[in-house]
Amino acid sequence: MSGNTQSKARKAYAFIEANRNRFSVVTMCRLLGVARAGYYAWLERPISDRALEDARLFRLIRASFVASHGIYGAPRILLDLREQGETCSKHRVERLMRENGLRALHGYRTRQIPAPKVPALIPNPLQRQFTASRAN
Repeated sequence: MSGNTQSKARKAYAFIEANRNRFSVVTMCRLLGVARAGYYAWLERPISDRALEDARLFRLIRASFVASHGIYGAPRILLDLREQGETCSKHRVERLMRENGLRALHGYRTRQIPAPKVPALIPNPLQRQFTASRAN
């Protein structure tokens, strides 16, 4: 189940919870396209284990990101997490950074731009003079 579908189901469960005194839970589940068992499971545990683990992992990711002054991206942050003994994938780190708006800085190094050639130093072997005596 993708994150977008999951959030729709959670919104539906919250709606059902808010309106369960006015309408039948069975009818609302059917109309909203969610499972009744899912609603009752959500009542017992509104935040999933995966969401709790993602929140804990994101705190570590943000700490590493701040320590690098915003320079490290997902691959380097993953290496920092592995040094701390965490086990997760690069894609999970990328997803958590993307969802929370953490982006690494690009181009923080000074670029070496070659100096342009000065036209006065370039020899003119043909000795041409480009002056017009009158307008054409």
